[in-house]
Amino acid sequence: MGVNQRGEKHFLAIEDGVRESTQSWQEVLLKLKNRGLKKTPKLAIGDGAMGFWAALDKIYPSTKQQRCWVHKTRNILNYLPKKSQSKAKEMLHDIWNADTKKDAEKAFDLWIKVYQDKQLKVAKCLEKDREELLAFYDFPAVHWQSIRTTNPIESAFSTIRHRTKRAKGCLSRVTMLSMIFKVGMCAESQWRKLRGFESLAQVIRGIQFKDGVELNKKEQKAA
Repeated sequence: MGVNQRGEKHFLAIEDGVRESTQSWQEVLLKLKNRGLKKTPKLAIGDGAMGFWAALDKIYPSTKQQRCWVHKTRNILNYLPKKSQSKAKEMLHDIWNADTKKDAEKAFDLWIKVYQDKQLKVAKCLEKDREELLAFYDFPAVHWQSIRTTNPIESAFSTIRHRTKRAKGCLSRVTMLSMIFKVGMCAESQWRKLRGFESLAQVIRGIQFKDGVELNKKEQKAA
């Protein structure tokens, strides 16, 4: 997904491939680069699919990575008994809802402390992606809602999944991709503009942010 100067969202690529495959993701990124994405993207957002991150490290190694909080929360809760899920979910929300990265770190440490003794596997699942889960704090606060999850594109995927499951086995690869493209274009027409798209220019110029706020010139030099 990409955003133009008016904040309108558009698909950048619709490709078939193996979801967890590094090779499939590498082909997508190389095609985007060949089409004009020469500069290193500032941030990539995704779930825990290792193929994507491995490909990103090869093609755009300096791009910051943000793990999707919705996927991570779902994975964490799947490890826990149902009686513990409500409290755990509330404490996870305390992390990404914090106003500053420092407060988020405190909430993060508290979550780990509460669960590491009885649910070590769960604690490790969260801890291993600490840096990537909190990357959004280095970007404008107005963008946080859009960049800390993959939600902006998930609704379009759900529509595509619904249609392709019903048509499974009835189409060739070419006609299937054509149908996905058409469904994707219909979904795209309903997308809302990116909130705070005016701040994208600052991000592109390399202006640094801390806790969602632009650093002043002295702080920029020190950073």
